[in-house]
Formats: sequence, structure tokens, C-alpha cells
Amino acid sequence: MQRLIRSNKKAFILAAALVVILSLSWVISRSARDRGAPVDFSTEVKPILNKHCISCHGGVKAKAGFSVLFEEEAFSPTESGKPAIIKGDPDASEMIRRLTLDDPEERMPYEHDPLSPDEIALLRRWIKQGAPWGDHWAYLPVKEPKEKKTIDQHIKEELEKQGLKGSQRAEAPVLLRRVSLDLIGLYPEKEQAEKFLQAGGSAAAYEELVDSLLASPRFGEKWASMWLDLARYADTKGYESDGHRDAWPYRDWVIKAFNQNMPYDQFIKEQMAGDLLPNPTDDNYIATGFHRNSMTNDEGGTDNEEFRVAAVMDRINTSWEAIMSTTFSCVQCHSHPYDPFKHDEYYKFLAYFNNTRDEDVPGEYPLLRRLTPEMDKELEYVMGWMEEGKKGGKEEGEWVRKMVKFYQPAVNSTTADKLDNAVIANMNGGLIFKNKSTARFKNIDMEGTEQMIWQFYCNKPGGTLTLRLDAPDGPIIAKSPVQAKDQWRFESISFAKQQGVHDLYIQYKRTPLASEKDDFTISFNWVSCVPAFPGKDRPGYAAAYQRYWKLLTSYVPGMPILYENPASLKRTTHVFERGNRLTPGAEVKPAVPASLLHNMQLKETDMPKNRLELAAWMTDPRNPLVSRTLVNRLWEQLFGTGLVETLEDMGTQGANPTHHQLLDELSWKLIHDYQWNIKKLLKEMVLSATYQQDSRVTKEQLDKDAANKYYARGPRIRLSAEQLRDQHLQVSGKLSTKMYGPGVMPWQPDGIWLSPYNGARWTMSEGEDRYRRAVYTYWKRTSPYPSMINFDGAQRVVCNARRIRTNTPLQALVTMNDSVYVDLAAHFARRMEIGDEGDKGGKEKGGKEERKREEKKVEEMVKWGYRQLLFSEIKEEQLKAMMGLYAKARATYEANPKELEAFKQPTAHAAAMVVVANALLNLDEVIVKN
Repeated sequence: MQRLIRSNKKAFILAAALVVILSLSWVISRSARDRGAPVDFSTEVKPILNKHCISCHGGVKAKAGFSVLFEEEAFSPTESGKPAIIKGDPDASEMIRRLTLDDPEERMPYEHDPLSPDEIALLRRWIKQGAPWGDHWAYLPVKEPKEKKTIDQHIKEELEKQGLKGSQRAEAPVLLRRVSLDLIGLYPEKEQAEKFLQAGGSAAAYEELVDSLLASPRFGEKWASMWLDLARYADTKGYESDGHRDAWPYRDWVIKAFNQNMPYDQFIKEQMAGDLLPNPTDDNYIATGFHRNSMTNDEGGTDNEEFRVAAVMDRINTSWEAIMSTTFSCVQCHSHPYDPFKHDEYYKFLAYFNNTRDEDVPGEYPLLRRLTPEMDKELEYVMGWMEEGKKGGKEEGEWVRKMVKFYQPAVNSTTADKLDNAVIANMNGGLIFKNKSTARFKNIDMEGTEQMIWQFYCNKPGGTLTLRLDAPDGPIIAKSPVQAKDQWRFESISFAKQQGVHDLYIQYKRTPLASEKDDFTISFNWVSCVPAFPGKDRPGYAAAYQRYWKLLTSYVPGMPILYENPASLKRTTHVFERGNRLTPGAEVKPAVPASLLHNMQLKETDMPKNRLELAAWMTDPRNPLVSRTLVNRLWEQLFGTGLVETLEDMGTQGANPTHHQLLDELSWKLIHDYQWNIKKLLKEMVLSATYQQDSRVTKEQLDKDAANKYYARGPRIRLSAEQLRDQHLQVSGKLSTKMYGPGVMPWQPDGIWLSPYNGARWTMSEGEDRYRRAVYTYWKRTSPYPSMINFDGAQRVVCNARRIRTNTPLQALVTMNDSVYVDLAAHFARRMEIGDEGDKGGKEKGGKEERKREEKKVEEMVKWGYRQLLFSEIKEEQLKAMMGLYAKARATYEANPKELEAFKQPTAHAAAMVVVANALLNLDEVIVKN
């Protein structure tokens, strides 16, 4: 008994001691938290400032001289002469005093609800600790994780915090369809599907399936659709006239880049500065179409320089939004209200792009001329002939290649000034002369030049063109007669070899007939001063020159590209006061934002000097934004929502990441483990158990996480506009696998296109082009393909970083009634009639198969059709509903033969099967990735 008492006494003493220790720990912990626990500026203070303070005390406004946007501003003297924040002394800080006043006229935030006591206490602690500043997480370099985890480990940790559990693995047919649509935008090949399903959807079979999908040429077509939204790709120029543009080689380059698994850093570099790479190839130039997708305004009376600047600004905004998830466009009028970017930094960044050769002219120069293979061989012959000679070596004759391929170096006639008896047509169309006319072209680099090549039109005889240097009455370097010809053409005017940079004056004079009016006589497109064709004293010169001249003057279409200005035409860049180009401020030099340069631990001497170095800076492993942006974008494509929901904005006003550590670890992997390999990163994502989960939702999941932000279940979202069209094409048996080439025009009602400037019409493509994948559909900015717009396709006037999914009645009208979808339903119905025999080559043959159509059981047709769509058996209640629909439709058409004729079907049975096929194609599980 005594031992028991002693034992209990010991237990009591130990318990009491434990209580005292825990109590002291709690007191100490609370005391530390209240008085000195480190406050994190980025996660605790910055959100309060952004929510309550920065609208009046930030980049746009700084009332009373106080701003909390930048560190140096927050601690600078205000209009009172004293800082509002005194480091280490909250009681002496005017900011704290104003937050705690009772008088609503004095208390801050003015005319808004006061801060909560907890928020004020947090700010007091922060100031007491010395008000340490910090940066938003997205602007800090990605760091190697201390403890590496898988995707599933990260997801599980967050699920446990939310009191949730993940779902079981989805069934094999669901996974097969899901991963195929996600990776290639289509269903898998029949053999791929059968192999996977026969293996029971095992982990090994699933990985093999994923590998085969990643290797498919359809992969690039699917992922190009995502990128073309960002690149604002279209087949037209935009604005009111919205004329045609040969931009499709860029689209094809993107498809090929994804299929070849081009490392993402190279993918960015080529698009930002492919023209500046050493010995750039045609593909390098085509890649720069990324930034020539900006719009061109051909409307008469517009100012070319205004819209050139608008295009350059669009390139800046696109670079930041598409590649770095930052709303940098805010900075063109004022410092960013929320993020650490100053007004002048916008124009410093713009300076990298301000010296490309394009000038918003109708011809969209410079172009990469699309030479035929035979023309390429001819050009190589000419270049080889020049290199063989003692004179005119490779460097000396390189201008020949540039003239043939780009029509560069050239000066657009719209830039002419000092006009006498001459005008720029429509203010932006080109230089036109009357008789006795003069125009000046400024700052022409004439070093070593011996001829002027020009493109022009003149249908009046008897004129003479005179070239003078530096003044209207300056020295004459050439005179040349101008013959009449009713077409645009090229000519060359020779002169003695020149030196230096000069203003070139062009004068035109002719003796008109007495009956002629003084009308416009000659029109210029561009002029170019270049050396003489080399090797004049060599055998074969005449033949080589003739080949060169034929190459130069033959018409071939061209694609707009980036091409840097020559030194003589370099532009200066100025800050636009309040974003107005008509009020230029201080001149600036190319530079990236100081905040990012500092966070990347780079020095001023490391500042990029041109677009190529800028592209290297963007893809530097220390750049905090590029890898995170790509990871977030790929995740959104697979799961429906990014780890940061606002794909367009990772800044302080963007959504907080749901899984910050996961985002950063995948970003680190992308750079360091995968060497920017997109396919490896996608494979890791789709092989995760998180991705493979069943998408059915429980009541608990719906209550706790209706939006599935924590991924307790698989993704369940409607197919994209492209996926929907391509899926219907494929299951109907009409999909064309033809790749590349100009945009195609599938069926569209007449009258949707209105092209008052050029009379362009939508002419439906013939043959298989009518049934090509959505990525190849001709895209007119002012009239995008209607059914794709209804399913949230982007207009592509500007960069579109995220498609916001909508649900409208118009979408049901498209898939149920649009002629394209009804046509595809009819083809699907025929496939259902033929069944597996059709897949072996019996498709729509007629004859014996046709005669058997009525003999087949409709039930078997429906079951077969459902299997083609979802790789699984139809449920009994669904089958019953489809059979009821068939019976009702057949009875309707038998009773109304005229409707049958309007439906263009031979029998009531055939028409009823089209109705059933259409219903199958509109099932929720078919429209949705489920």
C-alpha cells in the first residue's frame, strides 16, 4: 500500500512538473510571439499594405509624400519632413498613430474600415523589429529544396492540413482518354488503346502509353495551341482593315519545336532574338515571328510611328505576361502600384526592342522571303560563285544573301521627309511623286555602296530620277531614265563608290504632254543602297548576276520577322511621361528592372546589352519568374487551374500559390535536373498519383474544397475549343493528319466575314483540308472562327495568358446544331453502321456493307459508338435512353419525309442514327475530360 502511495505521489509530482513546464513554454512562446517573433514582410506585412494602404500610398499615388511601394520610399521623409515609419520605434511612427486614431477624418485608411487590432499589432511588432523589408516570393530566385519530395508527397501534406484524403486511381478507360487528350489533344491510336486496356491499365502499361504519346507528332499540335494564345498568333494583321498576313511558318515552327522537345530556354531565346544568333538560320528568323505577331495598322490616315511604338509596347507586355507572369504593362504610365517596378524601367526594357527594322508599313517589312527549294539552290550557287573569287569573299558578298532573303538593308519610302510636290499616300502607304518632285531619306549608310536598288511603280514615260547627297542642290551621284510599265518592279541605279552616312535626296522630273494633268506619276515602296555585285572581272559574272537578279525580283510571299536596324538608323529611347509618346521625357538605355537584377545577385556590369543577352538573362537559372511561369502553365493545362490560379500575374496582386513548395521544387527540377526539358516535366506530372485520381467528388470534398484546389480528386473540366473539335473529327473518321502549311477554312456560314478594305471572303477548303485539326484553322482577328470563340478560344489581339472557362447556352447550340458538328455526327453514324469493319478499310464503301446496314441491331451500333468515345461499355439506362431517342427520331422522319430530305439522309433509319450519334457526341462525359 505504501509503495502504491509513493508511486502515485511520484506520478502526481511528474504530472505537476509537466503542467508547469508546458505552461511556461506556452507563456514564453506567447511572449516571444507578442514581443519579438520575427515578422515576415512578404507573407505578413506586404498583404496588409497592399490591401489597405497602397491604393493611396503606392506607385500611382503617394498622398502626403508617403509610399509603401519601395523600401527607400517607405522610410523617406514625407511632406511633414519626417518619415512615417521610424525603424524600431512604433510609438514615434506617424503611420501607427494614424492607424489608431478615433477621429474618422484623421484615421487611416481614410473613408475605409479600420485595420483590425491584430493587423495593427503585427505592424507594431514589425516596426519594433526594425521594419525589415522583403521581396514578394515570386521575385526571389528558385532555391534548391532542402528536402526533395515527389508531387504526391507535396499534395498529401496539404490534403492532411485540410483534413482531406486523396481519391483512388481512375479506371483504365478514363485514364486512357484523359492522358491522351491532355498530351496530344486527341484519342490514342487504336493499337495503343488496345494494348493499354488489355494490360488492365497497369502502371507499367500506363508509363509506356505516356512515352508513346509524348513521342507522337500530334503532341506538338496540341501544345502549340496553348503557346499560340500567348504569342497572339493570327493569320491577319489586326485593327480595322485586318488584312492577310503570311504568319503560318511561325505556327509550324512552334509545332516542330514542341515535337523536337526543344529545351525551353532555347525555345525562348530563338523567339526573343533568333535574328541575333551567330549565323542565324531561316528557322531562327521564323522563330522571331513571336514578336512580329503584334498588329499592324493599314488604315489610311494613321501614323506609322504611333503604331510602330504600339507594336513595340505589345512586345514588352507579351514578354512579361507570357514568359514571366507579370503585369508589366501597368508600368508604361506610372510605377507599378503593387510590384517593385518603376516607371522608367518600362522604357529601359523597351529599349531592347526599339531598334527592330519594322515600321508598321503595309508591306510589313522586313520579311523572310519564302524561297522555293530550287531558289535556295540558286542562291547557294550565287554565293558559292562569289566565294570562289579573289574579290567578293563571303563577308563582302553577304549583302547579296540579305537582299535576296530579306530585302535588307532597305529604307521604307514612308520615312521620307522634306517633301516637295510629293506626299506619303494615305499618310502611311508609300511615297508618291508628281512632276518636279523631291524627297529626302535621312541617315543612309552609304559606306562602300555603288548602287541604289528600288522597288517602284511608274506608268508614265519620259521621266528621269536624280540622286543627290545631303541637300536638294547637293552633288549629283546618279541620273537614270524611268521607263513606263504598268506594274511594280525593281531597278538598279549605279553610281561611284561612296563613303560615310548621308542624307539621300531623290528628285524626279519629266516633260508631260500638253494634254496631261499634273498627276501623281511614280510610287515608291523602298530604296536600298548596297555595294556593286562583286566579281565583275571574272568569267561567269553575267550568268551569276542574272541568277541573282532573278532571285531578287521574283515574287515569293514572305513572313514578317525581327531584324535589327543598321547603326545609321538606330533610335533613341525616351520615357513617355504618363505613357504618352507625344510627351517624351529623359533618354534611357537598355536595362532590366533593378529589383530583379539585385535579387539575381547580378551587378550593373552584368546588365544585358541587346535582345540576345536579354534572352539569356530571362533564361538564367537565377531568374525567378521564367521557370515558375512555365511550370504553372503546364500544371494548368493538365489540372485545369494553375498552382497559382492567375497565370497572367504571379505578383503581389495575383493569387497565392496553393502549393508553393511544389511549384518551386518543380521549377528547380525543370532547370537543373531536366535541363529545361518540357516532356520530362510533363511525364512527371502525368505519372503522379495526383493526376491519375478518380475525378468523382464526395460530399466532404465538395464541402471542404469545391474548386479542387488541393487535388483530393482528379481533374474534371470541359474540353478546350481545339480538343472538342479535334475529338469530334477523330471519332467521326474524318480527321486529316496532314501537318503544316497555310491556314485552312472549314465550313462557316457566308456573311460572317466582313472585309471592306480588301473584299476577302471565307472560301471553304476542299478535300481533307476541310477536316484538319483546329490548330490549322485560319484565324482572322476581327472575325475568329465562331464555334471556337464560343468555347473560349482567344481572339489573339493581345497576349492571352489564361482562358477563363465559361458555360453558356451557345455552347450547346454549337455542338448540337452547328453544321460542322451535325456533319461530323452524320459521319460518326456511318462509322457506327459499319463498326469495326470500317476501321479495317470498309468505310462508306457501299455495296454489300451498305445492304447490311438495316440488318444490324441498333443497340449494337450504339454500344460500339459509345466504346469509340469512352473506351468502356455504355450503362443500361443510357442505352435505354438512346434507343428511345432512336425510335422517336425514326418515327418523326417516317411521318415527315420532307424533313428527311432537308436533313440530307437517305432513310428514316439513317437520319435517326445521326440524331443518336449527335446525342452521344454531346454526352457530358464526352464534352468533359472526366
